[in-house]
Amino acid sequence: MASVDRPISVVLQDIVRNIRDIVSAEVRLAKTEVGEELGKARSAGVLFGTGAVTAVFAALFLLLASVYALTLVMPQWAAALVVAAVLGIVAAVTVKLGVKRFKTIHVAPKTAASLKENAQWARQLTK
Repeated sequence: MASVDRPISVVLQDIVRNIRDIVSAEVRLAKTEVGEELGKARSAGVLFGTGAVTAVFAALFLLLASVYALTLVMPQWAAALVVAAVLGIVAAVTVKLGVKRFKTIHVAPKTAASLKENAQWARQLTK
């Protein structure tokens, strides 16, 4: 088979066209994969949300059962007060621990350091 000499401009155009086709095919594939994963995430989120709401109702009914159980040994108001006090203590402790943990979070420390370095570099250039 005889080789056909093509001008370099035609060869470069073919290369660019092929690269463009490959990139667009990869983008289409990525869009399809992301769409499929978002569908999975959506259904997982719905299931998680339903489970969380159900768990909240279960906890509320458990607390109500605790109040009813305590009414067997004390007045109703005192039983409700005991359950509320215990919940208040648990809430205070968990909020305090949460605040303590939030204070240990440093948002993007490497990015912040990099931005500071870039600002110093820019200041040195303008001097």
